[in-house]
Amino acid sequence: MAAATMRAAVYHGAGDVRIEERAVPVAGPRQVLVRVTRSGICGTDAGEYQHGPGMFPVHRRHPASGHLGPMVLGHEFIGEVVEHGEDAAFLAGRRVATGAGVSCGDCSWCLAGRTNLCARYWTLGLSADGGLAGYAAVPASTCVPIPDACPDDAAGLAQPLAVGLHAARRADVTPGETVVLVGAGAIGSFILCGLTGSRPGRIIALDVDNARLATARALGATETYDVSTRDPVDLVRDLTGGEGAPLVIEASGVSGAAQRAVRMTARGGRVLLVGLAHGPQDLDLADVILREVDLRSTVAHVCGEDIPAALRLLTADGIAEHLLERVIGLDALVPDGLDALVDRRATGKILVDPWR
Repeated sequence: MAAATMRAAVYHGAGDVRIEERAVPVAGPRQVLVRVTRSGICGTDAGEYQHGPGMFPVHRRHPASGHLGPMVLGHEFIGEVVEHGEDAAFLAGRRVATGAGVSCGDCSWCLAGRTNLCARYWTLGLSADGGLAGYAAVPASTCVPIPDACPDDAAGLAQPLAVGLHAARRADVTPGETVVLVGAGAIGSFILCGLTGSRPGRIIALDVDNARLATARALGATETYDVSTRDPVDLVRDLTGGEGAPLVIEASGVSGAAQRAVRMTARGGRVLLVGLAHGPQDLDLADVILREVDLRSTVAHVCGEDIPAALRLLTADGIAEHLLERVIGLDALVPDGLDALVDRRATGKILVDPWR
């Protein structure tokens, strides 16, 4: 049985995340109660912490009382099922990774297999209480059993890796073609894990941080370049004989990045937009049209497809050692986690052990 209370990271607004004592949630019908063992943080969490609220609601409604209250963070988490509601007994006692994104299963997008675009989509830790806490109540439909051979530190990367694998599928790489990846941070690294299986001819990774570029090489990038002091568009054109690349994946989200990605792309090429910009961006659509450049975007993951694939990869390939920077305790979340992401001190993925 779960304890009566737990510690949780609670979002009160920009620059205000507090570690508080909370009541342990109750698993409802078709839900499970997960004792959280690892919970990750990402650029979205850091952006909301620094600038929010944008995606996050500052308040959410308590299911039992209906009263408003601040929200528990955490949308990348794993743990052990310790209690279950009606119709969820099949997960009892299992270690599970949760996709966090909850889809209805009935709308046209869900029926087409695009559950990440569900008309009633919501996300634990982004729009309702999540898993940066001792326990989390989770819809059973989002849970995927973790293979016994996959340790917690690796399994804790399953949700962000699933996002990268989904992006790689959306890129639709042709074997042998040149791919330019702009941004080799956390999401760029996870995309690389998915790209290599498509057998591109060249993967050119660009970033402004040499530690990230070293990770990119370890994960399969064939060429890496520091663009902190050089124009990335000119560099890509030089590397491709002046033509540009057939596929550019923009994973940085920085101001002006989408336009630069288009300028790096060859006639008839493709741009995959991954990095989430924090405001409107200029884009020369005449250039897109006249050179017949295809623009494509990607968001989140398809839980039933990408989470199992991510767990298989994390179990078999040992990639976690290249992706994981450190595991911290809940009390260190703000100084060593969120602040590290905001200040760009983090070189890899940071996981939180809420019991440490």
